[in-house]
Amino acid sequence: MLNNMKILLVERNDEISKSLREAIVNLGHQASVEPMKNNIAGRLHQEHFDVIALNPEPLTTPRPAVLNIRRAAARFVYIFLMSDVRSQREAIQAGTNDLLPLPLQTAQLPVLLGNAQRLINLIQHLGDRSEDFPSAGGIIAKSAFNELFLAGIDRADRYGEKTYVLFITLENYREILNLDGAYAADFAVAKMAKFLTNNRRQSDIVGQTGRAEYAILLRSPLDETEPVEAANRFADAFMREGLSRIMSDGTPSVEIGIKLIALPTGAELAQRQINSLTSK
Repeated sequence: MLNNMKILLVERNDEISKSLREAIVNLGHQASVEPMKNNIAGRLHQEHFDVIALNPEPLTTPRPAVLNIRRAAARFVYIFLMSDVRSQREAIQAGTNDLLPLPLQTAQLPVLLGNAQRLINLIQHLGDRSEDFPSAGGIIAKSAFNELFLAGIDRADRYGEKTYVLFITLENYREILNLDGAYAADFAVAKMAKFLTNNRRQSDIVGQTGRAEYAILLRSPLDETEPVEAANRFADAFMREGLSRIMSDGTPSVEIGIKLIALPTGAELAQRQINSLTSK
């Protein structure tokens, strides 16, 4: 997990940069200030930053500056736009991940940096090649899912498109493993996977992203309510019949966690915890 992020503030206004830097340091992160946009590429060639806060003024469009950052960075960097005239939609269409409105309200920082941290951790998790899971039964491998996930981020950068990832996890896998053994724990995961494939829509792309974790990629929804409705639909399906189907003789309980993450912001839009002991 990434707890101490390195953040570069690209801001000419000393008052704003000082206030923002103090707020970031108080949240436990490192912050450096760069007043000149032309120096960003050089800074990125010398060191890595996890997050860049960019005030594009006086540029009429932030897109060229964002593209230069993406080209210069050796790996993914989370970028948020600082502006008093642009919306979040415009910020995403410019290729950034999110917007910090000006005048600065530091109370917004914990949420925004939490989203950045979540997305960076997610990129590291899905890109971890130490363990892959093979494609089977309509569920694609973790490595294949990661390629689609990265393509979703890329399309957000290029076209301002939003993608959503729904994670469904057998939260008490370790408990079942310790109490009932590897066969019972893996059998519960297999039954959860089977339930997912039976209840997904034809357009849903499902991948196994962890020993007891599956992810569903939701691309180009009709509106922003559709992904939340999908998360609730799966949660309701598990409560109606999924939990009982996953249960095995001797298994004390089944706990399912559901999280909906938005790309490119990294915001968590929905979270549900379902337990067979409390859902009866």
